[in-house]
Amino acid sequence: MKSIFFHLMPYPELPPDFPEKHRSVWVDIDPALYDPEVGHRTYNAYLDQLEFAAKCGFDAVGINEHHSNGYGLMPSPNIIAAALSRSCGDTNIVVLGDSVALYNPPLRVAEEIAMLDAITGGRMIAGFPVGSPMDTIYAYGQNPATLRERYHEGVDLIRKAWTADEVFSFNGNYNKLRYVNVWPRPVQKPHPPIWIPGGGSVDTWDWCAAEDLVYCYLSYFGYKAGLRTMQGFWKKVQDMGKETNPFQGGFAQFVAVADTEAEAWDLYREPAEYFFNTCLHVYAGFADPPGYKTPNTVRAGVEGMVERAAREATARREANAADAAKAGAARSGNASASYGSKKLTFEAMVSKGYIILGNPTQVTEQVHELATTMNVGHLMVFSHFGNMDPELAKMNTEMYATKVMPEVSGLFEDEYEDRWWPEPAQQLSLSSSSAR
Repeated sequence: MKSIFFHLMPYPELPPDFPEKHRSVWVDIDPALYDPEVGHRTYNAYLDQLEFAAKCGFDAVGINEHHSNGYGLMPSPNIIAAALSRSCGDTNIVVLGDSVALYNPPLRVAEEIAMLDAITGGRMIAGFPVGSPMDTIYAYGQNPATLRERYHEGVDLIRKAWTADEVFSFNGNYNKLRYVNVWPRPVQKPHPPIWIPGGGSVDTWDWCAAEDLVYCYLSYFGYKAGLRTMQGFWKKVQDMGKETNPFQGGFAQFVAVADTEAEAWDLYREPAEYFFNTCLHVYAGFADPPGYKTPNTVRAGVEGMVERAAREATARREANAADAAKAGAARSGNASASYGSKKLTFEAMVSKGYIILGNPTQVTEQVHELATTMNVGHLMVFSHFGNMDPELAKMNTEMYATKVMPEVSGLFEDEYEDRWWPEPAQQLSLSSSSAR
């Protein structure tokens, strides 16, 4: 099993009363809350953490794309990947990923990933998400009814641009290009592995199974809640008569390791509560716009991860309003200024499996359970989350890499081939050693 150090890059200094005073961390978050000095310090600390994870021996480092929010400060993951391409030694880089439908034309993604593949000598993995409704519909103004068609056309264009032997024309519904001719070309042949991040769409299961693409369920809510989704994907694979190779699956999981379980409970409480109660404070009106979900997903009753986060935030807000009304706050006029203060407890996060927590042995056992029950060969590990102190993030990263990862890295490798992993060109060499 491969372990990928995955980073969301959240803004770490939102005010303690953010959930009470503000409607949403995404789309309409107050610009006045952003401090450029905090941003400067935070970006550099997060790059340090990604580079440290590479030095610790993680199989890859991973990043993603989001817009107009305090949940993740990466509107351009390729910029972060470019910084890492020269500083992460021989570690693979997973861009999970570029929101293809937001690029006009998506050829830009093909060019930038090809550049990164050239710089790294073939260490790139290309992830292509449809994109959250907050990013695509509200922040970038896409039509939800045509978003997925635009997305699939963009992915088709990128794949053809990477593999075509000659200059060609592309006449799609959304992209009309007389000359398609990507220079540079990717190092990897036919192209970098393609992973598809998903939030539970049934149609994404079908597509990944049919096209032999990696399906990555990037859930906030842990392996216990994510099992049904991964089972749905593997059933699609089986229905098509294909091998249920675990390396065609990926999953994201929050992990908190310490020398003892008691220490883990003490150390990780604050950053976990900051992430789940502040970074996931999403207004429900942004989470499920009409037309965003496919009809098949609606019929299947599958709830997306962002939709669930917004629903739970709304439930806490409504419960708080009810409590305020009982206490007479409504009569004083204070209730109308509050968007809710009830919190998801750290105890609930751990008991529900949102966070795998404990000493190295306990964490190893839970990661093993996750991998085998979900049949997942690529694990995106959140060793940093919320407003975690950089030194704590470093400790968590190193403990997972040295005490947990060696115990689970052999899973599946004797039975299955990982056909979705980069194959760097070993024959390539740099004239300068500065990048190694």
